Amino acid sequence: MKTALIVFTRNPELGKCKTRLAKTVGDQSALDIYKYLLQHTANVAKQVEANRYVFYSVDINHNDIWSAAHFSKEQQKGNDLGERMHNAFDQLLHSGYEKVIIIGSDLLDLDKDIIEEAITSLDDHDVVLGPAEDGGYYLLGMKDLHPALFKNKAWGTETVREDTLADLKNKTVSLLKPLNDIDTFDDMKHYNQLKQFYNTHD
Repeated sequence: MKTALIVFTRNPELGKCKTRLAKTVGDQSALDIYKYLLQHTANVAKQVEANRYVFYSVDINHNDIWSAAHFSKEQQKGNDLGERMHNAFDQLLHSGYEKVIIIGSDLLDLDKDIIEEAITSLDDHDVVLGPAEDGGYYLLGMKDLHPALFKNKAWGTETVREDTLADLKNKTVSLLKPLNDIDTFDDMKHYNQLKQFYNTHD
């Protein structure tokens, strides 16, 4: 297998994940929603023909939804999101993979076709990027390490994608369709499948 698929995930702990969402729906509902999103991401990733890696934010969990039959488990390393992504890409590209793709774990609209399109697009592009509607990105893929992409970014803000593309002006970039990642109540309120987790809002 020449492609590695990375899932970056926060350990699902009460009060420590989806904090912006929790301000509206409460910590327990935010945790339940995040677990639902993680399960969706795991289900999608398992359909993709690649070696799959889940990188945990805090501790590696050995008995969870990321079964060892489908995922290799790693620890994120670095002081901010940029460093942690850089180190994950660096590790896997140096392990011999020809293509490495990372996805987030908070997208109900992500499916295997989008990830497979990203893998294929790296045949004739240097980098593939999946734009998130909030100005970030939900997917990043490359064949060679591009360290500038992981530096000097205001992670979690609406400038991340624009700044990333500025670093790639001399590279060929394939852009996937924009998707909505779920960070706030406004991001998620139109998803009927999430309404089971809260009852305090229309």
